[in-house]
Amino acid sequence: MATPPPLPDIGRHSTAIGKHPCPECGANLEWNARKQALVCPYCGTVSEWQNAQAEPGSGIAELDLEKALRDPAITRKNWGAELKEVKCQSCHAVSVFVDSRVAQRCDFCGSPAIVAHEDQGDAITPQSILPFKISDGQIRDLIKKWYRTRWFAPNRLKSAALTDTLHGIYLPYWTFDAHVDAFWTADAGYHYYETEQYRDNSGNLQTRQVQHTRWEPASGRVQHFFDDELVPGSSGVHQELLREVEPFPTKTDLKPYSPEYVRGWTVERYQIDLPTAAKQSHQQMQGKLRQICIRQIPGDTYRDLQINADYQGRTFKHILAPVWLVSYTYGSKTFQIVANGYTGQIAGERPYSWVKIFLASLAALIVIGIVLYFMQ
Repeated sequence: MATPPPLPDIGRHSTAIGKHPCPECGANLEWNARKQALVCPYCGTVSEWQNAQAEPGSGIAELDLEKALRDPAITRKNWGAELKEVKCQSCHAVSVFVDSRVAQRCDFCGSPAIVAHEDQGDAITPQSILPFKISDGQIRDLIKKWYRTRWFAPNRLKSAALTDTLHGIYLPYWTFDAHVDAFWTADAGYHYYETEQYRDNSGNLQTRQVQHTRWEPASGRVQHFFDDELVPGSSGVHQELLREVEPFPTKTDLKPYSPEYVRGWTVERYQIDLPTAAKQSHQQMQGKLRQICIRQIPGDTYRDLQINADYQGRTFKHILAPVWLVSYTYGSKTFQIVANGYTGQIAGERPYSWVKIFLASLAALIVIGIVLYFMQ
């Protein structure tokens, strides 16, 4: 049996509580996605630990947004474990490690330029978490399949063992709720057609149907509840990739935060603060509200849409969502592949082989030329 390494000196900004030792060898147990349990990484012992509030949604409260914006201190709680923060000097992501874990390289970009990061005292503790459900073995298989479907990727990329850089990371997310009562006005357009005469290039008289629009005033009311509008708080993972692997089932499967879930995993400290996230969520809600209003406008088209919206009961949560991340460098550029750690949805970036693109374009031109030749 391997002897677990000694615990490092975490530092003065940590809290020395919440350890969960293995009953067999004394090492810290870690959350295992495949077994959905705490497992010793050294002797394989499976713990019978169970969160007292493990039922999805139980014990998870929505926080009043207006109060939190006025007094951020009300959202600060103890993480319930020893913490160590490091900041990457390349991508600027701040990672939080629970208990004995330390990092040699940044999990987000692979850079070795990481330094200790002193807690500034403004961190909002996560209230709830979506534990990893998809194991690393499952994700490696899914990523390999994803590689094989990238037709214009360089052959060297497809044969590389890129999944060796696979990391499981809990990302910070904000979720926002709000009731909206909105009144809208617009001009509704109704298309109609009239027959007109015209002369063609030969001077012959022809007829055609010409579309016209009749405009009429329209108005309506929308009452809607926005539930768990997601705003990522991450700076380490590319935002466009995160949007592609969403959604996370935050409405049904969230569990109250417990340090046991994050043992053995990297947790990113949020880089988008609450005021900024609240503004972003409002913009998202406004965009969705506009689409709801547009669907109510009668007729075939519209113009001059005006919306007067009143948002009430605005609440939020700070949660942790699981992702699997692969970061690799090809040439001089860094690429990422992201997988939803709960659903397995994958999104990724990859370089392109310009030789393959050129040959494919050349082949397409040859086919077009052959078709045109036989059509003459």
